[in-house]
Amino acid sequence: MESGQHTLIELFEGVAARFPDRVAVTADDRDLTYRALDDRATALARRLREKGTGPGSRVGLLAPRTSALAVGLIGILKSGAAYVPVDPGSPQERISWTLEDSHLTRLVTTPELAAELGELKGIEIVLADDSATAAEPEGTGTGTGAQPDGTGTGTERPGAATGTEREGTGTGAEGAGVGADDLAYVIHTSGSTGVPKGVQVEHRQVVRLFGVTRDAFGFDERDVWTLFHSAAFDFSVWEFWGPLLFGGRLVVVPQETARSPQAFHELLRRERVTVLNQTPSAFARLAETDARAELPLTELRLVIFGGERLEPAALRAWFTRHGDQLPRLVNMYGITEATVHASYRPLTTADAEVPGISPIGAPLSDLAFHVLDDNGRPVADGTPGELYLSGAGLARGYLDRPELDKERFLELADPDGTVRRCYRTGDRVVALADGDHGYLGRTDDQLKIRGYRVEPGEVEAVLLADGAVSAAVAVAHSYGDHDVRLLAYVASDLTGRDLAPRLGARAATLLPPHLRPSAYLVLPELPLTLNGKVDRVRLPEPTADTVHAPIAVETDGTPHLTDTERRIAEIWRTVLDLPEVDTESDFFDLGGTSLSLLRMFAATNDAFGTDLDITVLIDGATVAALARHIDAAL
Repeated sequence: MESGQHTLIELFEGVAARFPDRVAVTADDRDLTYRALDDRATALARRLREKGTGPGSRVGLLAPRTSALAVGLIGILKSGAAYVPVDPGSPQERISWTLEDSHLTRLVTTPELAAELGELKGIEIVLADDSATAAEPEGTGTGTGAQPDGTGTGTERPGAATGTEREGTGTGAEGAGVGADDLAYVIHTSGSTGVPKGVQVEHRQVVRLFGVTRDAFGFDERDVWTLFHSAAFDFSVWEFWGPLLFGGRLVVVPQETARSPQAFHELLRRERVTVLNQTPSAFARLAETDARAELPLTELRLVIFGGERLEPAALRAWFTRHGDQLPRLVNMYGITEATVHASYRPLTTADAEVPGISPIGAPLSDLAFHVLDDNGRPVADGTPGELYLSGAGLARGYLDRPELDKERFLELADPDGTVRRCYRTGDRVVALADGDHGYLGRTDDQLKIRGYRVEPGEVEAVLLADGAVSAAVAVAHSYGDHDVRLLAYVASDLTGRDLAPRLGARAATLLPPHLRPSAYLVLPELPLTLNGKVDRVRLPEPTADTVHAPIAVETDGTPHLTDTERRIAEIWRTVLDLPEVDTESDFFDLGGTSLSLLRMFAATNDAFGTDLDITVLIDGATVAALARHIDAAL
């Protein structure tokens, strides 16, 4: 059978039958074998089917970074439904909107998150891992052990536990009636009209992704992967199934560990991770930590980039320390509408010396790149154009957005008359020598902030809903290498000091963290072009005197601020380039990044003569929390 004809559940159950006693998932400081994961997911699938879930259904998934995420995701697919992930960090309104937009009647979650949600009209809560049913015996099947290329694997890492194959279990029992053309998931991306759009991806599109990349990467059961990204971010699809379709191990990274490069580096070393997937921004902070680490990452063999533009020059220091062979660094251009990844480009030390071009390589073997001009005609090599994608990876389309489907998923004719279904990416690229391509940026004003795709219109729509705002523009503003934040320009009669906290509160209620502006610049009016559009070129540069933080600020001399808090707040104002910082606002909500976090800690330790690690902020990344640790250390 061709790899594109398998479902994810067929492949997973085959692996579980082949390696029942191997560890599938490490989470919550506990190991879950393939047998246990399969059993628990099967129990969930049965509960869902008893409630009427089956092929053609969609089920919401709201789970923390625990084993419940793996059980919930696989259990939903085993029931025959597609999963719709919702980030637990999103506001209640955003969660409710996603559930409503997806026409969901069931939500798989945990007791803790269910309690926080309260009552959801028309939504039935189903627990991801019900202890009363988790140990139910599973159904029977054949257990083929199929891999994405249609074969099994047999090579064991020396010393690894092989387990014993189960007889009479595996494929066939669960996911009955589901085919390769059925939906696997719907992931929502930012929408230019202020409304996110759900991208529908089928089983076959995910399966073929691993089928066409397996040989290039050498994935097998010896690999250990991390789940670093949110399940609501499509990079997680690659991270989740990468180990589980080959018999490898998935390490679920806790949220607090993901925020601390030191803690994450230690996790990579402790868990002997071999395959690491990162946005360039996240890898930059990890690389800085690695440069100072006493113990190296000896098992790491692959670092795969995605999610945002990569600047190879930023890898110079890494290449100087490690070379470019082990681990091997690979850049993969991709978009949600083309099933996570669309290209493959190994990186070398020579790439770090070529400025201005972000190399994305050639398309995957079952995809094609078409670089076209504004009139839809192919451009010559070396000439920039807009990238159109065709091939087996294209998503089914958008959920209930037929007009947007017509606009983005197009039928285009080749010079020889062949008609292809293409996706218009909105990205500018240039074809280079030997099939390579360089990424140049967006053709529109869509942004990438910390690996997330941001449509400014979605942010602006929330700000414009405030009656005091007559115009709003959200832009990405660079504060240095890898330090890009979302800045909002708004037109209002109110002052920035009065309006910014109000808009910050609105954004915190209606937008997830990556869509919330880190600062506001308030003007009487925004500059316009001759045709009445906001003239982005003439927007003033932000300064410490003109931007305002999206929080209610403390003023100098407030009695309850301690001397330690005042000194830390001053460091934060300098590092974040903000006019004011209060004691209870989260560093990342104020616009902090991983790199600025490192700079802030270095400055803090220098100022107080301490040697605190970033992990002290696990209980809160605020001025007040840091001050408590400083006072305790002095």
